[in-house]
Amino acid sequence: MRAIIATLLALSSAGFASAQSSPRQLVTTGGGALRTAANLPFSAAVKAGGFVYVAGAVGDGEAPLPKGDVRAQTRQTLDGIQQTLKAAGSSLANAASVTVYLRNAGDAAAMNEVYASYFPTNPPARTTVIVTQPLANADGLVEISMIAIPDGGERTVIHPDGWAKVPSPYSYGIKSGNTLFLAGLVSRSGLSNANDPGDITAQTKTVLDNGAAILKQAGMSYSDVTTARVFIADAAMFQPMNAAYRPYFSDTPPARLTVKAGLPGADFAIEVSMIAVKDATRTAFTTPNADGTAGRANGNLSSAIRVGNTLYLSGIIGNTAATRGDTKAQATEILVRVERTLKAAGFAKSDIVDATVFMADMTKFGEMNEVYRPWFGGNFPARATVGIGPVGDDVLLEMMFTAVK
Repeated sequence: MRAIIATLLALSSAGFASAQSSPRQLVTTGGGALRTAANLPFSAAVKAGGFVYVAGAVGDGEAPLPKGDVRAQTRQTLDGIQQTLKAAGSSLANAASVTVYLRNAGDAAAMNEVYASYFPTNPPARTTVIVTQPLANADGLVEISMIAIPDGGERTVIHPDGWAKVPSPYSYGIKSGNTLFLAGLVSRSGLSNANDPGDITAQTKTVLDNGAAILKQAGMSYSDVTTARVFIADAAMFQPMNAAYRPYFSDTPPARLTVKAGLPGADFAIEVSMIAVKDATRTAFTTPNADGTAGRANGNLSSAIRVGNTLYLSGIIGNTAATRGDTKAQATEILVRVERTLKAAGFAKSDIVDATVFMADMTKFGEMNEVYRPWFGGNFPARATVGIGPVGDDVLLEMMFTAVK
């Protein structure tokens, strides 16, 4: 059983599946007996809409994880992702946005040491958070997901004029065409790299002021942001964060997810990563009610933002009086709401290319998959599943998706 679990979020050498009727091209992992037996409901990567979406990886899916060695695990994971990207017509050098999920905050320096060797120049934008639950592989110390640009695509580093060199192996922004991927931003001065501690209100303002500078350098503004992920250290700070966050956005705020996670530094109360797209077609959607009537807009986020042929969905939860305490029931309700949102925007679940599932209790991983697997039925999107608790009483899991037509 441990061997099967060890493969759950790991990637192995990959190969393209034949093109589907949609523009998605699935990159599937190798046909190892353990992975086949586990019947895992995700693809190693999906190529669509000018990007390669890489699933969360723990190790390379081939060799056992080196127990207790975050350096070796980071190396093994990045080697596996490199093979997946090669099959997708890309490479680590083309990585635009990376999310690193660490099991232990004390492993950050060791992980960075190895990570930096894979990105010696112009590293991708990166978000690093500390998970509060074990990874799907109980021996896993690091999980990495990624969005990369296919070979030959534009890749430009965005660094605000006058800002100091980034203190860790990441770039503040990577731009490809009309899309900008921003790093996970914390309360730090771009001019001096000095931490700027304070309460959640002050830190949220510092983070979003820094984001505004990065966007401006790329010829964009907050009106172009399509999706945001907000990681807060204390769920009690959710409403004060919202009060500071709202003024930065127009009447159509981006899709957004907010979860409680460990952050890479004791001074930090919040980390925010974003994607912005310069596109006049930007349209916001609100999830309809179950009876088909119009849903009620949320002043902090849009249920979904469509730009061109891409739809960015907010993190969606499924806690109701009827689903309280029941992971499978909440997963079912989430996917019902997701399907209503997709339909309202002119998309279908077969268009989904990327997924992230945040779980308060990773022992319920199998129960979530029992609902998730048949809902897709096959041709699965890339996916990361991590033990980070959603914000809100009785919320057991939250799912966030990207779809491309």
